[in-house]
Amino acid sequence: MAFDKRTSSPTVFEQQREELVREIAVGMEQVLQNINRLNRNLESVIAVGNEFGSVEALWSQFENFMGRPDAQETEGNAPGQGQEETGGSHAPGHSPSHSQDMSYEEEDTVTK
Repeated sequence: MAFDKRTSSPTVFEQQREELVREIAVGMEQVLQNINRLNRNLESVIAVGNEFGSVEALWSQFENFMGRPDAQETEGNAPGQGQEETGGSHAPGHSPSHSQDMSYEEEDTVTK
């Protein structure tokens, strides 16, 4: 600590500097504590995620199994063809691709 040659007390600048250094040290300590808390929380989240690894592997196996083509599908009956061939559940005179939402201009031309 530098002292004024005339007196043995620190100058106003040095007092303010020491106060600011203390405030910075306290702030850095709080930042360090918060980073440590965040690190622990992230480790907990990762641990929980790792617990689902076996479940994910099981679902992946199920998905791969269900994605295999069956003997019936390879003979020409692809999934989803049955409803379109029989007409499905839409009303007569309406195609499945017909939009039910009309804009105001279209609605006015239909009613006139």
